[in-house]
Amino acid sequence: MYEDGPVFKAEGESFRDQPYGRELPQGLWTTGLCDCHQDGHICVQTAIMPCVSFAQNTEIVNRGTIPCMNAGLIHLALGFVGCCWLYAFPSRSRLREHFALPEEPCSDFWVHLFCTSCAICQESRELKNRGADPSISWLSNVEKWSREKVTPPIVVPGMIR
Repeated sequence: MYEDGPVFKAEGESFRDQPYGRELPQGLWTTGLCDCHQDGHICVQTAIMPCVSFAQNTEIVNRGTIPCMNAGLIHLALGFVGCCWLYAFPSRSRLREHFALPEEPCSDFWVHLFCTSCAICQESRELKNRGADPSISWLSNVEKWSREKVTPPIVVPGMIR
């Protein structure tokens, strides 16, 4: 259904012409790992039901190929045995690839092992800051971008996995 390219593909004359191209730090996270207070809604939602926030992020990062419900149920089931981070850290890696973000403060594996909730919050904020709304589905985001005639950013134009 979707090619194996980046989540957000720059279109138009050049990347610099994109609406977000000049506003976001290229190759840097827009918020820190422990900046959960910057978005109270995401913080509270993740504290109460991390599987919901994770599922919303995963659907966006995977361009709708992994339905929100499936990702959430898998995360919830693994959470009952204390292993949800095993399912969560590859999603962070994919998000980083799409936006050429550094693996910091340490590898994605360790970030999700020790700070799963903070990592999920940071990933939600990153998607939001880069033009995607994790609280609505992938298709709803695509429709919104089409209506607004906006193409969300990608740090490295034409980046292909």
